[in-house]
This record gives sequence, C-alpha cells and structure tokens, in this order.
Amino acid sequence: MQGSLVTPLKTQELLPATTQAQIKTNPYYEAEKSFGELIEIEDLDQQLNCCVAQINDFEAALERALAHAYKTTHHLADHNSDDAHWFIQRVLYRINRLNLFWYDDLHHYTNERSLYLQKIRNQIEAVWQQWELAQVDVESYTSLDFKQALSDRYEADLTPALSADALYLQNELSLEGYRYLIAIASFDGLIESSRLTRILGGAANEVQATLTKVLIEEYGNGRLSRKHSTFFALMMTELGLDTQPEAYIDLVPWQILASTNHNFLLTECKRHFLRYNGGLAYFEVAGPSAYRNYLAAAQRLGLSDDAMGYWELHIREDERHGRWMIENVTLPLIDMYPNEAWQLVLGYDQEKQMGDRASAAVVERLRQWETKPLPMVSP
Repeated sequence: MQGSLVTPLKTQELLPATTQAQIKTNPYYEAEKSFGELIEIEDLDQQLNCCVAQINDFEAALERALAHAYKTTHHLADHNSDDAHWFIQRVLYRINRLNLFWYDDLHHYTNERSLYLQKIRNQIEAVWQQWELAQVDVESYTSLDFKQALSDRYEADLTPALSADALYLQNELSLEGYRYLIAIASFDGLIESSRLTRILGGAANEVQATLTKVLIEEYGNGRLSRKHSTFFALMMTELGLDTQPEAYIDLVPWQILASTNHNFLLTECKRHFLRYNGGLAYFEVAGPSAYRNYLAAAQRLGLSDDAMGYWELHIREDERHGRWMIENVTLPLIDMYPNEAWQLVLGYDQEKQMGDRASAAVVERLRQWETKPLPMVSP
C-alpha cells in the first residue's frame, strides 16, 4: 500500500462528471464536508469552543439524518432515506477507520481517542443497531438447536441456487459494469482491514489457533506478493483503475459501509465476540459462491489471468476457511458458551442479511452505471 487518502471526497475526479454532480446534490454533502474538517482539527476535544457553529450545523444534520433513516413516523416515512443512510454510515466509517494505520502523516491520528468522536459514534450506533436488530426476531434464536442450525445454514449457503442478480453478473454484465464492480469492491479488496486482527489477543486455545490460521492465509503468510490486496491491485491495473486505497469510496453504497461499520462494532466490543464469529463463519462459507459469479463474468469478458487471480485465490482459500469456521470455531464455541451460543446463529444470519442487502444495492448500481464509463488511469 502506498498510503491513503485520509479524508474521502478528495477523489471525485476519478468519477464520471454526472456522478460527481450527483454527489454534490446530496442534501448532506456540506455537513459531511464539515465533519471531515472537524475530524482533522488538531486536538479536536480542546478546540470545540472554537468551532461551535460548525459543530451545531453538523449535529443538526446528523439528527435529521438519524430521524429520516431510522424513525418511521408518518411525516418522515415519505422521505427517501438513502441519502440519510449514506451520510450516517460515511460519518461512522470516518471515525472507525482511525482504528487502522494508513502509513500516512502521524498527525492524522491526533483524534483517534477523541471523546467528541466517541460521542458521535455512540449516538449513531445506539439508534442504528436498534434498527438493525429490529429486522430479526432475536428472541426466537434462544430456542434453536444451535449446532443443527449452523450445520443447516452451512449446507444451504455452500452452493445456493443462482439468483437473478447472480445470473446477471455471470451472463450480462458489460466490461464497463465489471470495472465498476471492481472499483466498488476495492473498498475492501485493497485495504487490509480484517477485523480478525482485533480479536486474536487473549487466552490461547484451539479456536484462537484456527482464527489465526485464517488470518495468516488471508495476509499471504507474511509475503506481500501473496497478499490478497496485491492480487486485487493487479486486477485493477489491467482494468485501468486507480489502485490507491479508498480511491472509489464515493461509489460505495451505504449498505456496504453499514456491513463494515457493523464489524468494527462487533470486534471493538468483546461482548459481541460470539456474534462476530457467527458472522465471519457466514462470510467465509458464502464467499466462494459470490466469487464464482465474478470469475464467470471475467472469463466471459476475456480478461487475463491477472484479472481473475484474486477470485480464484479467494475461492480456494474460503472453501477451506468456511469449513474451519464451522467445525473448528463456531461448534466448539457452542460447547464453551452453551447459554450464549444463540448469538453465533444471530451473527451468522445478520451477516447474511446485511451481505444480501449490500449485494442487491451493488447490482442495482451496476445496471444504472454501465453506460457511464469510469475514467481510465494509466498504470
């Protein structure tokens, strides 16, 4: 990695002009710009009195967004909440990304433990997480046969039936649409942000050992040439895309940001350790079926081995990782925490639900954007 953009919204020149214009018409655009300035202020907590008006404007916008996104009163229900969701999740991601090291100016981390930023994060998470949990019947999980429930889900998600979106990706997606797909996926593919790194510390046992094996393989066994992000960068270079991390963050739908922020929360709070591992189990189990769709599209479009190597590597490794996560992580954790094991199944189902929501949002955008070419970038 060559460093990173510390504040998003600096890379819009990489996007089509129509997309740039659309971003600037978002009703929360100015509020997010304002927050981006706040988060860069040296020792923000000590300077709050110097930017009262800016803070008040941002917080007023955040209150409006939270109401539009998560409350269902009649007069708010008519509003399109996508803009509000996007603003909320981008603000939360800006805070969460301070937990990662970007090999940039160390002064950019001056506010990583800011009490003000912590307050904003907690304010968002309190409302948002309540809304997310309302999408599932939490009480029903306590009466499950946990091992059977996870085994059944594993079998079903290994080779799911092809959906209409999967068939579109395999058989219809254009080259330009595929470039957009890779640009959006680079948000995760270029950044070594595996939340596994934040749950491995602590007592040694077989579960920890398996999680460590998963992490080591995903990080290329310590060799840069074998790291997943290296393979992803090769794909992007062939497609004429910018390989700078976060270069295409403005294309990322809020549904993907929500999944990322959700995993930040689960790993930062060890009380959610079981729910996180259930979600990671789904991610590893279901990954190969999604990557096969992308691989089929690349093969149909006649792309090179470099442009397909990332998918082939992920398919091979995640087939193994999914089995490990079920057999050597989730099932032993059920025995270790019999009264709390329902959280493993809840985490699995939440990750699936949020992943499906994100995938649907991406395909919707690919269908819209195929006729709007992304600018080519020289290698």
